[in-house]
Amino acid sequence: MTKAELVEDVARAAELTKKDAERLVEIVFESIIETLNQGEKIELRGFGSFRVRERGARRGRNPKTGDPVDIPAKRVPYFKPGKEMKELINEESASGSSTTGAPAETTESSSAPTTSNTNGQDDGNNGNSSEMPPIH
Repeated sequence: MTKAELVEDVARAAELTKKDAERLVEIVFESIIETLNQGEKIELRGFGSFRVRERGARRGRNPKTGDPVDIPAKRVPYFKPGKEMKELINEESASGSSTTGAPAETTESSSAPTTSNTNGQDDGNNGNSSEMPPIH
């Protein structure tokens, strides 16, 4: 789902104009960012929590030249889904599975790489863990 699609859904559900719904979505995003910048966490019961992790400075390598590079410390936001959200997502995927034993197709578009086991078959994990990757 894109931000524009989210705005359309909010406008439809709240019976607002798209302009008002877009402003509402912007206010929510700005509030989340501002709160995280202040070092606070955001907990939305049943949905999940947004937090900031400190990543220490480290030594990396330039992939093109192989030369060592100093990577500075930084703060990285992350999202951890709540128990209720996990249950709802798993409930929906379980009810959508087929009776033939084949994996259910998902409409989720993800840029996460799929992982395969050693015999080249999909292990069903799709590289996803309980945490979303950090936003850079």
